[in-house]
Amino acid sequence: MKISARACGGFAGLAEAYDLDTGSHPAGGEFEDLLHQLDFFSATPSCPVGADLPRWEITVEDGPRCHTVFLREDGSGGNWQTLLERLRSSA
Repeated sequence: MKISARACGGFAGLAEAYDLDTGSHPAGGEFEDLLHQLDFFSATPSCPVGADLPRWEITVEDGPRCHTVFLREDGSGGNWQTLLERLRSSA
């Protein structure tokens, strides 16, 4: 699977970008497990309003399947926050 994540916004307007191929990443299996837990290819996470919250665009490609979700990092925790934290620590 190929994961592409882009963030922008927040108070400082900083941008973040991560690209990861689970096939060649040491923690690739963990990423794939988390994406399955999130039911990523069917997911439509809520995107709360808040100009001070970073906005994420996450795209995952798995063979012929490709899906993009949009979410805001609101600090509510859960598996979506876990995915963002793992992406950050993979860099």
